Amino acid sequence: MTAPAQNLRINGERLWDSLMEMAKIGPGVAGGNNRQTLTDADAEGRALFQSWCEAAGCTMGLDQMGNMFARREGTDPDALPVYVGSHLDTQPTGGKYDGVLGVLGGLEILRTLNDTGIKTKHPIVVTNWTNEEGTRFAPAMLSSGVFAGIHDQDWAYGREDAEGKTFGDELQRIGWRGDEEVGARKMHAFFELHIEQGPILEAEKKDIGVVTHGQGLSWTQVTITGKDSHTGSTPMPMRRNAGLGMARVLEKVEEIALSHAPHAVGAAGHIDVYPNSRNVIPGKAVFTVDFRSPDLSVIEDMEAQLRVEAQAICDGMGLEVAFEKVGGFDPVAFDEGCVAAVRNAAERLGYSHMNLISGAGHDACWINRVAPTAMVMCPCVDGLSHNEAEEISPEWAEAGANVLFHAVVETAEIVA
Repeated sequence: MTAPAQNLRINGERLWDSLMEMAKIGPGVAGGNNRQTLTDADAEGRALFQSWCEAAGCTMGLDQMGNMFARREGTDPDALPVYVGSHLDTQPTGGKYDGVLGVLGGLEILRTLNDTGIKTKHPIVVTNWTNEEGTRFAPAMLSSGVFAGIHDQDWAYGREDAEGKTFGDELQRIGWRGDEEVGARKMHAFFELHIEQGPILEAEKKDIGVVTHGQGLSWTQVTITGKDSHTGSTPMPMRRNAGLGMARVLEKVEEIALSHAPHAVGAAGHIDVYPNSRNVIPGKAVFTVDFRSPDLSVIEDMEAQLRVEAQAICDGMGLEVAFEKVGGFDPVAFDEGCVAAVRNAAERLGYSHMNLISGAGHDACWINRVAPTAMVMCPCVDGLSHNEAEEISPEWAEAGANVLFHAVVETAEIVA
């Protein structure tokens, strides 16, 4: 495969202007974005993206999950396309770059190819995956999951938001349900550019993260049942305090994760305590333990330790405990050839880089099941993401998009 000339770069100023223009749609209250999936703002962002793609001479495909596919033709009609992209939907208090950089970075590839008159053997397709965030309709990475055969489409259509509205109905309402069969497309490869959403690249002063793996994830919902009683009149030895039991279990969660340092992590982000009254000892606590690691055996060991340790704690306190696995996915090892294309691009362009394990889930993690896949990451300030204060620099965005361009175009094969 022929690599692009070393001096060939995307237009960083144009990319940044596009990011800022998209950020005007679904503005947040503190400088970020609230462009949740299948809202009117999502529809408006999609329309803007489509207009840009059509202006770049692309045709737009749309499947039954609302996934968008902007195609630039190659010279070989039989060659499978190289896909590139991410997502345009955001968290309720999201930033301007999470997901969006990967979509508009892909668009910038097509614009740069047009500017330079370069043709590729393989078509290049820029993708906007629907509902990556999963904040309105759980789970995350929903539509790429249907595409990869992880989820059933009818099940996905039936997912409900907090108001009882279904994914299928809302997709139809905003006018972005296509006719194309989900998952029918075959890919030569898939690349995704994303902000790191962590502090490592910035701390190590590296321009580029070459993502070799994605962490696996395990969600276990733990329900501890005791007896709610008066906080003032119940003697200490006679209490069955589910809240205290939860606190002791969460200490163990911390110990379990630390025992598998440095790559394992664990915490509980979702916690409900009942009856949640100031003068009532909690009779029930429900919380979800989130364990992550790039090693499946480590995840399984942490799950097993949690059950043993939590059971022992609750038995000793006269509490009942129940466990339910409510979510998760196995660790991902990205394609060695695609990863090498990313690494070689960074080296060719003179960017400092390091191998990185993604701590968050991404559409690439599901697409990796059906096509050779890799990810490029750029730093973000203080590792902050899923927050309106999320920030990157124009230089970081340009570097990431340059590496993406070179990896994608080399894979798509330049035609002399």
